[in-house]
Amino acid sequence: MGAKVVKIALSGYYGFDNSGDEAVLQSILFALEEQGREQGIRIEPIVLSANPEKTSAMYGVQSYHRMKPGSLLRALREADGLISGGGSLLQDATSSKTIPYYLAVLKIAQWLGKPTFIYSQGIGPVNRRMFDGWIRGVFRRSAYISVRDAESAELLVKMRLPRERIAVVPDPVMGLPLRGEAGTSGSAEGLRTVGVSVRFWNEDRSELEALSRSLAKLLAADSNVRLRFLPFHLPSDEVASQFVIDRLGDHGSRVEMVPGIVHPQDMLAQVAGCDLLIGMRLHSLIYAASQYVPMVGISYDPKIDQFLHRLGMKAAASTSRFDADALAQDAAALLNGREAWAASKRDAIEELKAQAQFPAKSIISFFNK
Repeated sequence: MGAKVVKIALSGYYGFDNSGDEAVLQSILFALEEQGREQGIRIEPIVLSANPEKTSAMYGVQSYHRMKPGSLLRALREADGLISGGGSLLQDATSSKTIPYYLAVLKIAQWLGKPTFIYSQGIGPVNRRMFDGWIRGVFRRSAYISVRDAESAELLVKMRLPRERIAVVPDPVMGLPLRGEAGTSGSAEGLRTVGVSVRFWNEDRSELEALSRSLAKLLAADSNVRLRFLPFHLPSDEVASQFVIDRLGDHGSRVEMVPGIVHPQDMLAQVAGCDLLIGMRLHSLIYAASQYVPMVGISYDPKIDQFLHRLGMKAAASTSRFDADALAQDAAALLNGREAWAASKRDAIEELKAQAQFPAKSIISFFNK
């Protein structure tokens, strides 16, 4: 007799060529497969995506369009349950439509009698208080709730969700494994590679202007340093990367950009090949931590600070306060002390990697009752 088959729909920011969110999806798929194998259940994922054909081709899964009502309903009817997450799905900083969309998907699944699971989400910021009751109502009917940091848990408690129902777990991407060979670092040529992940945030680009000054100082102080720009969200991060590169002046021979990376394990390999990572994108920092690469975080959102806090670190700069000299000094110190940094963070990183499996294990156990 074969293993029990369970179809699980996955709702998140998938199919938008954002390496971080694709890494979340890949990590959840890996975790579900591993935990299902351990518990004797075969998982058949159904992914809600903005680009179903590309998602199916990339991960070998069934996929339906996330914004077409007929496709969405078909996916939820076929599924035995729905996972919402991970990522920062329930926040209204980028749009007032984000929270209603993800809650609506959950609510439809619940109306259809499907169990729903909140998978390592980062909750907030939620600036519109009318959303509190909506989130509370949908989450109370969910079979499992997990968030990726203590701050998200506290926000849900303020919304009057029982604290004992909320599991605090790492971001799923902490459990993403390397595929094949890691990226090529600069050590073979006598160079040390500093990965750089940037995005647009301030309208006046002041944070990127300041970062340009920091990177120029780093290059001027050490002739053995080269920069590798890694755009996480295409195509906008490529444009942001070029904005910084254009301001580095005479250092162009030691600066490169790796464009067009979509598959998360390809980007993970690039980060693994770095000696240091300077990042604005959350998942650039998570990739670095998972590969024991020292990181310098630039905060544009509380989620950056929350992740760094879990490793006993603070952001070196923020989009509102940016000391170019201080960031350059922090980067140089970490670059010269990579082994000591990795040794000091190893236990914390190993614990986060192990805990990244907890949500998948709980969800598979639900269907194994």
